[in-house]
Amino acid sequence: MNTRIRESICGSSLIHLVYEQFSKIPDPRQLPNTNRISFSDVLMAGLAIFGLKFPSLLQYDQKRRDSVIDKNLKTLYHVTHAPSDTYLRERLDELDPDFIRPAFKKIFARFQRRKCLEEYEFMEGHYILSIDGTGEFSSAKVCCKHCCKKESQIGTVSYYHQMLGTCIVHPEKTNVIPLCPEVIQNQDGETKNDCERNASKRFIENFRREHPHLKVIVVEDGLASNGPHIKLLEEHKMKYIIGAKPGDHKHLFDTINESEESKYYEFKDDKGFIHQFRYINDVALNKSHPNLKVNFFEYMQTDAKGKEAHFSWVTNIKISENNIYKLMRGGRSIWKIENETFNTLKNLGYNFEHNYGHGKEYLATVFCLLMMLTFLIDQIQEITCGLFRAVKKYAGTYRGLWETMRVLFQYVGISSWEEFYHLISKKKFTNTT
Repeated sequence: MNTRIRESICGSSLIHLVYEQFSKIPDPRQLPNTNRISFSDVLMAGLAIFGLKFPSLLQYDQKRRDSVIDKNLKTLYHVTHAPSDTYLRERLDELDPDFIRPAFKKIFARFQRRKCLEEYEFMEGHYILSIDGTGEFSSAKVCCKHCCKKESQIGTVSYYHQMLGTCIVHPEKTNVIPLCPEVIQNQDGETKNDCERNASKRFIENFRREHPHLKVIVVEDGLASNGPHIKLLEEHKMKYIIGAKPGDHKHLFDTINESEESKYYEFKDDKGFIHQFRYINDVALNKSHPNLKVNFFEYMQTDAKGKEAHFSWVTNIKISENNIYKLMRGGRSIWKIENETFNTLKNLGYNFEHNYGHGKEYLATVFCLLMMLTFLIDQIQEITCGLFRAVKKYAGTYRGLWETMRVLFQYVGISSWEEFYHLISKKKFTNTT
């Protein structure tokens, strides 16, 4: 792909896209434009905290008054007047998280228009959309009105937030393309805990509204292989490959075991792995939904040492000997959201499970979305921007890169993102403007 096209979606343009979107968000307090700290200052300062992976708001607050940092916040993040950590929490707590969603769509649209998404095409114009939930926050003391509640057998109560993560993935690619996550939290006026199934319904509706023509194959774990969810996917014209375990689908497995229509396919690859498949098309999912027909396949892998791994799925893609290996690869890509997304957020410097502030209204959710937005920016840059890949390679690890970025940001005045990356890679920067 043309390098100049790719470079046009590096750090500076992505941050500017977010800034343009954040500038459209109305101030919840409707403060006059003469207010010294604008609401876009508050939002972009929040983005900078997660973009630079500050381990706490306190560390940000201790540094923000420094003239170098003040300059760099203006240059790199469009922050005219940096808010204190207390003011930042107070203002973001008032923001309805739905206002942040369009920024995800804006970045994705830029990525798609530049033809970069095409590299992630998996099968017949479809892209794999991996969906899974993860814990975001849990506490026995801290809570807000949107917290879900869990009471133990001895009567103690814990409060929590969860997140339904969604990414476009490809079995052969390391990077993922996160979409706006669906937060799992109690909605206004609801007394019953929110759950992953409800969040999934909301996500599917939001996704189809924002991407009405994008062809996807939804990949999920066994919790999603139920009649109502599969019907919802089909209503929204989505393909799917969803895990189906024998313990959860006794009727399905009994039907298949008794059927004489099952087909078998087996081969051994050049690494000594044996791949064995069994599949059947057009069978009822369960007794409760006899008219809901699915296609079923299972797979057993045996490595050169004799170690076995077993998987099984249902899908609405017709299975044949020609596509079953690829379908298996698609089904197993559910791990991409666990490894390349949740593991990265929790263990590679994003501080996903750190409590930056919970608030009384929306703060915890807004912080979560800002963190995911920076993760999207980082992933897009690593896919499209050769300069970003060079600085990551030079730093060695994500953690090494984030630490180097924070140090330079705090002590060196920087004129642009391009210069920032050249400083990290210790290459000469030539300003052509």
